[in-house]
Amino acid sequence: MDAVGASLSANIHGTSDGEDLGVNGGDPTLGAPQNGQRRNGPLLDHVEGQRFLEEAFQIILEEALRQGVDPKEKVCEWKDPEELRTLLDLQLRDGGESHDQLLQRVRDVVKYSVKTCHPLFFNQLFAGVDYHALAGRFLTETLNTSLYTYEVAPVFVLMEEVVLSQLRSLVGWEEGDGIFCPGGSVSNMYAMNVARYRAFPQVKLQGLWAVPRLAVFTSQEGHYSIYKAASFEGIGLENVFLVNVDERGRMIPEDLDLKIELAKMQGAVPFLVSATSGTTIQGSFDPLDRIADICEKHGLWMHVDAAWGGSVLLSQRHRHLMKGIERVDSVAWNPHKMLLTGLQCSVLLLKDTTNLLKQCHCANAGYLFQQDKFYDVSLDTGDKSVQCGRRVDCLKLWLMWKAVGTQGLEERVDKAFTNTRYLVEEMKKREGFRLVNEPQFVNVCFWFIPPSLRVMEDSEDYRERLAKVAPTIKERMMRKGSMMVGYQPQKGRVNFFRMVVLSPQIRQEEMDFFLDEIESLGRDM
Repeated sequence: MDAVGASLSANIHGTSDGEDLGVNGGDPTLGAPQNGQRRNGPLLDHVEGQRFLEEAFQIILEEALRQGVDPKEKVCEWKDPEELRTLLDLQLRDGGESHDQLLQRVRDVVKYSVKTCHPLFFNQLFAGVDYHALAGRFLTETLNTSLYTYEVAPVFVLMEEVVLSQLRSLVGWEEGDGIFCPGGSVSNMYAMNVARYRAFPQVKLQGLWAVPRLAVFTSQEGHYSIYKAASFEGIGLENVFLVNVDERGRMIPEDLDLKIELAKMQGAVPFLVSATSGTTIQGSFDPLDRIADICEKHGLWMHVDAAWGGSVLLSQRHRHLMKGIERVDSVAWNPHKMLLTGLQCSVLLLKDTTNLLKQCHCANAGYLFQQDKFYDVSLDTGDKSVQCGRRVDCLKLWLMWKAVGTQGLEERVDKAFTNTRYLVEEMKKREGFRLVNEPQFVNVCFWFIPPSLRVMEDSEDYRERLAKVAPTIKERMMRKGSMMVGYQPQKGRVNFFRMVVLSPQIRQEEMDFFLDEIESLGRDM
């Protein structure tokens, strides 16, 4: 080995002239435990680090995964904030902690965290665990690369290209564009930005003063991220026009047409309609075909927020809920919700083939996107993104898809609908459960009316009393740790539960337990 090689080896392996530097740069006093703590030096001890990782992974496997999916275990070990702060010892100090102390920190994090993979976790629009996708997440974190150039992420640039193409084909597009985004809200924000750029490309160079007052349209049950996007991009909250919905929560196309005309009368320039496939609360699907007719009539970009409902496109039995999706300009879709891919896994898909996504967002950074590279520079996709560093979110979806195939993903979607039908039928057999509406999707919205209120429905304070039922039951289940389900008020309706039946791992026993537990927790109110 030459002198340069020897020096490089010494730097890599932590040795020089036979001296063992260890973790502390050769100073043995720095590594001595002091009151259970240790001081870590500037160099990483790979042996010690890998030993810690192996033991920490065993804790994760046993206590987060095996126990986390066991219905006999708690969904959460609830502690009030002040008590939890004390139990966790969150303070950061000058000295590092010992191996055993750090492993205890891992156990504490697992113990006091909510187990979203638990079969009785129904609180969010994501739940459960897919082990192939989880392996992809471990691999992504281990390789720790950024998805902006082919030279630093060759496997993943090609993989993302394939996954996006496959997702577009489910929409019904043979060509197009797309990108993985950090969440559905950001996907919606991208769509709004690209739609504005198409209508007024001068905005990129000249700013907001170069464009007129713009108008965006979404339904009364559209996601709040449309508001955030309008605020963030300088369009303004007052220029988001809310379109009326029917009794099932679906956008009324005739009212959309009226709202567009109203915006024009007020001097605004309409440019974007954001429809929804799978609203957050009721799981409603807007009539895309009829909305597309109106967008074509007025020359507007049509975006569909399908972050929640997009996975029905995998099901031959249920994709009719998104009839007309092939006519739209862009789609936001979160596989981390219904498909169990794991957070985060969100895509923006575009029909556009003119590279609008890159034109809108590129900054042409010369140090990163050199045009004289030795490979095809069109594979450097980073300029499509507003981010620089971007996580590899395609790997977990790709590996899961490889494992179960398109047919397996379709079965997951169909199983969620089957479970939903079972729950609704069982709910109708029990006194005290009242549906808000017949579900269109896998969102089951209902009130539980305790025995004491069932004879008081004509009283003046009935609604006030009913509004307190869901929050009280939620508190009791959280403190008990038995399960988790969300609640909310909506459009004049007092607090009701939203049960989301999305994980194919849920059995009928868990749904029966859910109904029994609601009755048990609310019986004495």
